[in-house]
Amino acid sequence: MNDANPSIGTPTPLERAGIETSLQRQIEDLTRRLQLLMEATKALASTLDLEELLGRILEVAKTHADAERGTLFLVDEKAQEIWSLIAHGMEKREIRLPLGSGIAGSVAQSGEILNIPDAYADPRFHREVDARTGYRTRNILCLPIRNKRGRIIAALQLLNKRNGAFSTEDVDFLLALSDHMALALENAQLHRALLEKERLEREMALARDIQRSLLPESAPLLPGFDIAVTNEPCYEVGGDYYDFLPLNPDTLLVVIADVEGKGISSALVMSNLQATLRALTPSLTSLARLAESLNHMILAGTRGGKYLTMFLGLIDIPGRSLSYVNCGHVPPVVIRKQGEPEELREGGLVVGLVDEVRYKSGQFRFRADDVLVLCTDGITESMNEEGDEYGSARLVGCVQGAIAQSAQEMVSAVNAEVAAFSRLGTHLDDKVMIAIKVGAAG
Repeated sequence: MNDANPSIGTPTPLERAGIETSLQRQIEDLTRRLQLLMEATKALASTLDLEELLGRILEVAKTHADAERGTLFLVDEKAQEIWSLIAHGMEKREIRLPLGSGIAGSVAQSGEILNIPDAYADPRFHREVDARTGYRTRNILCLPIRNKRGRIIAALQLLNKRNGAFSTEDVDFLLALSDHMALALENAQLHRALLEKERLEREMALARDIQRSLLPESAPLLPGFDIAVTNEPCYEVGGDYYDFLPLNPDTLLVVIADVEGKGISSALVMSNLQATLRALTPSLTSLARLAESLNHMILAGTRGGKYLTMFLGLIDIPGRSLSYVNCGHVPPVVIRKQGEPEELREGGLVVGLVDEVRYKSGQFRFRADDVLVLCTDGITESMNEEGDEYGSARLVGCVQGAIAQSAQEMVSAVNAEVAAFSRLGTHLDDKVMIAIKVGAAG
């Protein structure tokens, strides 16, 4: 006898209708979620502006989780901080918090999803924010946003679900959207970085043009003297400086200086030196006094944060002589057709390091065919691949080999030799060289 009930396991028409209704609701719910996800993804992909994107992410998250407020914190790994843009009156201001601080900082550090039904019961919650703003935080949902490499790049924090507590459904939707959030954020940050790079490049190009305008366009034409100069900054702007300042028809002040370091900060000190020097030279009484005044004023401007080496040389054109002060600079050298080269070392300490420095001036009388070579240490300290420096001896030897030629040809010869010598080296520095060749007596 078979006791089996043939109706077991076979749904009744009413049960089938219930199952079909349930499946239909699930399909409709899934379709609705996919539609919402597509709309949200489209909204996130429609802008590369980081500030606008932060607002769109928050709007999407708050809408679909039915939250009152929210904040998206980006992770700054270098600073070990999280940061966001917060409305402040009519403007927005950037806030920064230590990584690991508060709910969002904890999520950004650990990667844990936090669904907190009672904010005040969690010791990580900063109650002082509510106390300061008058807002009452009830519950919090905070989850990490990871990029495709799994690195946490942001933390999304939502406050106060309007009806009840944040649900698993809210978490699932935001997690499904988080990959799209991460991609949009990285694209927006890359776009922002590109715009910033382009802005800096424009500013650097302008700074380069301004700095070049501070330097003489060419060497001066001086009776009885042949002068040439070369200037090669290693970056867009640099700290090497040279100038030719005629004080009267019979005297020319030649200046060469090298601000410690490279780049923008050195260029700013260089421009300060140029302005200060030109302000002081009309009342020049002695080179030593000029050097002392420059030292005091540069030190006051930089507070000892930057110093510079400098050489001041005052050429007496009719007397064919030179008064000079060397402030810790690479010693200029006088090279002759016959006889040993002579370095010009008289002076004192570098400029801008200590106050109340006293300088001594030196004197030199030129002879026909003498060549005075001034340069910055970018020339003498250029290195080859073995780490050997070009040095003063090679510089002197190169000029001696071209001493019958013009000042410009000497400068070009040194430039070519330094470039060949340092071709495989790694030392980069600004380079300035001035050659002053003395003609035959009139």
